[in-house]
Amino acid sequence: MRLAFFSPLPPTKSGIADYSAALLDPLRRMASVETFAEAPPNFESSRYDSILYQLGNNPHHIFAYEAALKHPGVTVMHEANLHHLIADATIRRGDWDAYLREVEISAGAEAFQFAKRHVRTLTRGPQYEIPLLRRVLDASRAVIVHSEAVASVVREHGFNRPIAKIPHGAWIVEADRMAYRTRLGLDERAPLIGIFGFLKPYKRIAESLRAFRRLIRVVPEARLLLVGEAHPELPLASMLSSMNLSAHARHIDFAPIEDFNGYIAACDIVLNLRYPTVGESSGTLLRALGMGKAVVVSAVGSFLEYPDEICLKAPVDASEEDHLFEYMNLLVSRPEVTAALGARARAWVSKECSWETVARRYVNFLEAVAEGREVEEPAQKLPKQSGEPRPAEVERIEVPGEYIVSWTPAGNGSRAYVDSHLTRLEKTLAITPPGGPNDRVLEMGAYLQITPALKTRLGYGEVRGCYFGKAGEKHQRSVESECGEKFECEIDLFDAEKDAFPYADEYFSTVLCCELLEHLAADPLHMMAEINRVLKPGGHLVLSTPNLASLRSLAGILQGFHPQLFSAYIRPRNGVVDARHAREYMPGELSKLLEGAGFEVTLLETGPFREEPKPEFAWVEQLLDRYLLSKDLRGEGIYAVGRKTGPVRERYPNWLYS
Repeated sequence: MRLAFFSPLPPTKSGIADYSAALLDPLRRMASVETFAEAPPNFESSRYDSILYQLGNNPHHIFAYEAALKHPGVTVMHEANLHHLIADATIRRGDWDAYLREVEISAGAEAFQFAKRHVRTLTRGPQYEIPLLRRVLDASRAVIVHSEAVASVVREHGFNRPIAKIPHGAWIVEADRMAYRTRLGLDERAPLIGIFGFLKPYKRIAESLRAFRRLIRVVPEARLLLVGEAHPELPLASMLSSMNLSAHARHIDFAPIEDFNGYIAACDIVLNLRYPTVGESSGTLLRALGMGKAVVVSAVGSFLEYPDEICLKAPVDASEEDHLFEYMNLLVSRPEVTAALGARARAWVSKECSWETVARRYVNFLEAVAEGREVEEPAQKLPKQSGEPRPAEVERIEVPGEYIVSWTPAGNGSRAYVDSHLTRLEKTLAITPPGGPNDRVLEMGAYLQITPALKTRLGYGEVRGCYFGKAGEKHQRSVESECGEKFECEIDLFDAEKDAFPYADEYFSTVLCCELLEHLAADPLHMMAEINRVLKPGGHLVLSTPNLASLRSLAGILQGFHPQLFSAYIRPRNGVVDARHAREYMPGELSKLLEGAGFEVTLLETGPFREEPKPEFAWVEQLLDRYLLSKDLRGEGIYAVGRKTGPVRERYPNWLYS
């Protein structure tokens, strides 16, 4: 699809500019996109399959609005009001007649006469509650919204063409909570409540301050952080002083995005309130939810549509202050409730609001509009396991440990290894998607411990193996189980991080790469790129590797030991040195590795790795609790499944390559 994309872009100080920049990254992998951040001198609409306009209610979007009227396309309504935009495009340019025409078209003759008599003569200001949507809706072939609140307003204006409700994308950001708490002079336990973004009166700042004043009477150590420019109509400094909050609250003016994220990370609770509202979504809210924060929103507009399980909702009636106080008091006094609320929020936005998911829904809708067909909207649901990654999309087949052991008869030197790693081998087979007679599977680093089960229990028609060695050589291996079953497999030799794999493009349905990644010392993305190449579209990669973020690793480093599961050098035997662990990984890194290599992460878990005595790590868990750090994904081994969605996205990611 050839797509023209009209939107302000960074460095413009606009939430929609940030939104568009985040959306464009995955969108460009799915379509051919040309961006326009200002009015083009010559625009040929016939060159594109679809034209997309991102519209917000401020002057940054004037060029996109005017282009939308000239070249009909798909309009993204980030809110249900464009009056400020149109006033800037007309009145501030001295074109009063154009403003009056917009009012008449959208609101009728009575509004036109009022504007002509009062607004035009400067006796009264514009009635900004009039949304002025009619002209752009009449020119639009379809509309995208983020909420039903905006969709209902669009329909009320008589729009009967396609409407798609696509959630606002979420930033899943990792930031250093304690670094920013230290910057603020706070220890790990001081309750911190944050308000973020452009600080305007309608964001319920006064109501929040009054509720916070009540909170510090019962929790004197609580602190309030306000980050963002204060609106001229909000006398914030005098409000803090008059309420005797200067010692408990701090205002930080406009902050660069890195610091903005860091201050959100430092908070325990985020207030994202507003009234009145025109259905707008909040990028700051999505950042907070994506960072796993406990969030309180106003029970109005689009915020009512968020699941009750992921945020608390305060009414904007006479009970608002009481609700805000009770919510803050609950979350401050019950940290386990705060943590659970944040974990559910992060899980929900990870599943429903990832930029990859949002971009795919954009493309599906734009293609449907271009082709004149309907698109069924997917339902939004919470993951079954709140706070955990989404479940795998494939059926699990349990292979009993005794069956695995039966392929390594007693007396064989490998039996001790299988016995000590049996839990890991069982887990690997359990997360591997089953195959059929026409499916091919490749096991990398195949010792034939679980390889037979790929055929006999998981049903793959062709099973191949590979191992480190001189490229081009092959070994034919055969094994027999204690029960008399026989299995044969061809093993190809090559260097996984240097050589091209000796297989055709899109040859395999599944590839297993287990206990191999941590041995790669030079170029792991070469291996990932080759795995991507030999997998069919939609094929699966099963990865397992030691977890550098495990409780065992944390305990080791805090007590002065090496955090890697296996950091020792290996003594040469007959002049040959086996590959040691060059780099062990953390679960988040494995997720980034898969996504950068063109995979969607469908499963990410941790669990037992070796059968050996385990020390008691309760003290490490207590330490994590004290600093409000996650205890999820702390098992010794990482188990992941990725589904191929496209080509490699980033050959040399900065987090892995210098």
